[in-house]
Amino acid sequence: QVQLVQSGGGLVQAGGSLRLSCAASGKIFRINTMGWYRQAPGKQRELVASITRGGSTNYVDSVKGRFSISRDDAKNTVYLQMNSLKPEDTAVYYCNAEIWNDIGNTLNYWGQGTQVTVSS
Repeated sequence: QVQLVQSGGGLVQAGGSLRLSCAASGKIFRINTMGWYRQAPGKQRELVASITRGGSTNYVDSVKGRFSISRDDAKNTVYLQMNSLKPEDTAVYYCNAEIWNDIGNTLNYWGQGTQVTVSS
């Protein structure tokens, strides 16, 4: 059984910073791409940032230069450092990971979600 557990998030004023963490546990053989998604009320879930096993990163245009994704494979953890936060960053953030488990299946897993609220 594989699970992703998120931590971080909360309420911050515009211009502030937050860091999200997401740790994978269970019968993991290898973790491929990891990413962060967000979903604001009334909107579709969107990919915010992703990072491959080789360290290549990708960001949605609206967060470029403000957010930074990183990973620690020794800890099976992905991070999202969010700086210069704006009210429009308010959303529930979800981590996602493509994981090759111990029986040879590659599946997508999701974290439980965490609320990020940026006040103006």
